[in-house]
Amino acid sequence: MPPEPAEPNATSTHPYDALTPEVILDAMEQAGFPVSGRLFALNSYENRVYQIGLDDQPPVIAKFYRPGRWSDAAIREEHQFSAELMAADIPVIGPMILNHDDTLGCHNDFRFAVFPQRGGQAPDTSVTDTLYRLGQWLGQMHNIGSQKAFEHRPGFDLIGGLETHHQYLTSEGWVPDDLRPAWDSLIPDLIRLCHERIAEAGEVDTLRIHGDCHAGNILCRDEQMLFVDLDDCRQGPAIQDMWLLLNGEAHERGAQLGELIEGYEMFRDFNRRERHLIEPLRCYRQLAHCAWLARRWEDPA
Repeated sequence: MPPEPAEPNATSTHPYDALTPEVILDAMEQAGFPVSGRLFALNSYENRVYQIGLDDQPPVIAKFYRPGRWSDAAIREEHQFSAELMAADIPVIGPMILNHDDTLGCHNDFRFAVFPQRGGQAPDTSVTDTLYRLGQWLGQMHNIGSQKAFEHRPGFDLIGGLETHHQYLTSEGWVPDDLRPAWDSLIPDLIRLCHERIAEAGEVDTLRIHGDCHAGNILCRDEQMLFVDLDDCRQGPAIQDMWLLLNGEAHERGAQLGELIEGYEMFRDFNRRERHLIEPLRCYRQLAHCAWLARRWEDPA
């Protein structure tokens, strides 16, 4: 999911201005890693992620959380969820324990976590067997996720979120003047249609979910799957972890969802009324992404 908008850092033009290579390597040494001095920045727009070379050991991945986005308690819930999933033999890459017996480090006011480096490629979701297996893993993941609720991480306020993002984009002048009439006509219609779909879905259960479960956050290698990047895990409906894996025309997406659900229901029942939430969730994601781009427009990443 695109992250919820956060207030800009009041003390710096960009939150990561002070995150220099020296600070990164010092943080890793403080956490107990024998750094070699090799550091390679990886693609990440919200956090800062680096491959860190170690002496006589495989490299590791360090993620420095964006200041002001998550509280320590929210990050610890992400780490705890990862630990629960791994303890249940669900293929998730979770954070490593640092030398102070914690998974969350802090150095120069930057919170960070370190992960083992794993290779792989995104799954081919056009293959029905792949979707079936993904559904099986998601069913098992959601069994763990349903055991308790997040206390410090967000849920989904679909209508409120749509209205908030719409108001921000229009009030801050991000919608071009020539598109404003169409925008002002379209958004109320989208919100009305989302209201209707949400009503058709009725009451649905929420649970701890991955939150951003698209093919780019799954690694496949030697027939094995690994789920990565639980940075957006939150309380939400099960369908949120499914619809991002669908692509193509409507009939193709319907068949793909059927494969996911078939695998899912090997381990957990699925409320089919949640399918009505796919389009509201899609609208929310698209508008949230627009607002996120606007708020991060000056970010060097």
